[in-house]
Amino acid sequence: MSAVAATDNALRQLSSPPAIVPMLARAALASLPIGARLIPGGNGDPLRTTLVLDDVAVDRDRLARYARVCGFEIADALPATYPHVLAFRLQLALLTDPAFPLPVVGLVHIANRIEQHRPIAASERPSLRVRLGPIKPHPRGRSVTIHTEARFADEPVWTEWSTMLHRGDGDESIPAAPSPPSAAPLARNAEWRLPGDLGRRYAAVSGDRNPIHLHALTARPFGFRRPIVHGMWTLARCLAALGPELPESFAVEVAFKRPILLPARVTFAEEAGTLAFGVRDARDDTPHLDGLIS
Repeated sequence: MSAVAATDNALRQLSSPPAIVPMLARAALASLPIGARLIPGGNGDPLRTTLVLDDVAVDRDRLARYARVCGFEIADALPATYPHVLAFRLQLALLTDPAFPLPVVGLVHIANRIEQHRPIAASERPSLRVRLGPIKPHPRGRSVTIHTEARFADEPVWTEWSTMLHRGDGDESIPAAPSPPSAAPLARNAEWRLPGDLGRRYAAVSGDRNPIHLHALTARPFGFRRPIVHGMWTLARCLAALGPELPESFAVEVAFKRPILLPARVTFAEEAGTLAFGVRDARDDTPHLDGLIS
């Protein structure tokens, strides 16, 4: 699998990260019944655009807060999930472009793959590239995959494929995408108690303020009776738990099986020999995440 930008994609060089407030405003407006009509046109086709931002600096204070929220030890190397945070504004810029046909508010993260070719030091300043894959039919609606790279000297050292689902009229005849082997039979080795404000705490360090993660009142219009935790928090927490076992170069692939409603008690399980891992509901063993390190 490669995250190199498609050859027919137009590169759009940015001089600074896109401003977050206008993008959040566009996202909120587009979620209203007549909101899409009020948003000015975009700058081209977001499905054929690769956003590029060079020389991206790491805010060490924000990195430390992120580490605390996700359970990582503070270190000189970035957690493998942190480049996702660095690239979040570029991802959001494409998803909130007026020409993008799916509403970003309410999108649900269903799968993620990260390939870390080597650790990135907090002192390094990568070049980021973000593009969107094609919108595809899904058994539960429509999906889109965000392709992200962190590069040095034009060579990718970190790549990510992040698949989002817009729930709606799906086509049940479409086979579900393959996912990592189930970790259901693995022995539990930790229990995590997730507070009700975890979505807001993670949003504060990641920038991802999708209303499905923030409050019950803002999650209910999208079909959730309580806020759900960010999928990227769950993945990050798993990698933090696996930390001592992870090599410097690895790939991790996860399927988000069922949202975790906050507050929650979940269990984490792993098998060191295969580095398969999973997150389950502590009461009934409902699977929330299956993952595999390779």
